[in-house]
Amino acid sequence: MYKFLAKLNKILLPSFTKQGLDISKAKKWQMAIIGYRAYVTKRALGN
Repeated sequence: MYKFLAKLNKILLPSFTKQGLDISKAKKWQMAIIGYRAYVTKRALGN
């Protein structure tokens, strides 16, 4: 399930690293997306 979510995230959600976003200046919604993507990626790699 998490591998599917990781692929879906890659397609649908923006990549802030490619945009050169400074994490210390990220807005709350951007931090929420970063945290969600990190959680899903960690779970996908763990399975």
